[in-house]
Amino acid sequence: MGARDVASVVVDNRNEIRQFLTSRRAKITPEQAGLPAYGANRRVPGLRREEVALLAGVSVDYYTRLERGNLGGVSETVLEALAQALQLDEAERGHLFDLARAANTTGRPRRRPAQQRVRPGVQRILDVITDAPADVRNGRRDILAANRLGYALYSELFIDPVRPANVARFVFLSPRAREFFVDWEGAATDLVANLRTEAGRNPYDRGLQDLVGELSTRSEAFRTRWAAHNVRQHQTGRKQLHHPVVGDLELTYEVLALPADPGLSLVVYGAEPGSASQDGLRLLASWAATLDIATTQPTG
Repeated sequence: MGARDVASVVVDNRNEIRQFLTSRRAKITPEQAGLPAYGANRRVPGLRREEVALLAGVSVDYYTRLERGNLGGVSETVLEALAQALQLDEAERGHLFDLARAANTTGRPRRRPAQQRVRPGVQRILDVITDAPADVRNGRRDILAANRLGYALYSELFIDPVRPANVARFVFLSPRAREFFVDWEGAATDLVANLRTEAGRNPYDRGLQDLVGELSTRSEAFRTRWAAHNVRQHQTGRKQLHHPVVGDLELTYEVLALPADPGLSLVVYGAEPGSASQDGLRLLASWAATLDIATTQPTG
């Protein structure tokens, strides 16, 4: 599959709706939905269309229309009923509403996005955070700016001269990623789910479409995960990293949206007080002081 073909999946709202609803329907058994499972040999995994229609309180013909990708004009009440019938979690529900919003918006041509810049005021905030790694990134997981400790933490990403450094490109295309991320499988799966969420939120993001196209043609691991249509929103969590200089680190992170800069988020990492990871961050800070930040800083 070529990059153009793969990227078109992102912008084709009807196809995205169809595959998302079909994949969610396939994950629920009649027993989980509280329905009798008639017949020993069901021809479809999970629920049938008529069963979803019954649970959502709509006609089979109407639900069939929805699953074929037509969410234009669908009310929030129906969307809520559909989310309940398919037992969607918060991220999946948000994705469904994003898809419906895109279906009711006049399509825009794909345009090369304007280069995103981090305002000087935001960079100053990064710079005063001296005891914790921190960076600013967009929904495509481009790291647009960081503090000194943030550059040091993700030094492996900045070995590649392409700017801005992109976490997804590193995870799926760099052989160093599987050593850097202790749980690479989990990190890769979560990352693709985050990108899928972003694709529903911003279906006309040319940069995201190009990234998906590149990763889909160059990485089977990405392509398989992308086809699963899983979505996820990460605002807090833990990461286990193996840094080539300081060794293993177990860090918590918080993601803070920047309201004045739509699409950008501040990510700050920390370690449990008194832990080996806190000692590791202190050692990382000492090492970071020796780095030439100009060699790692993203351009623009």
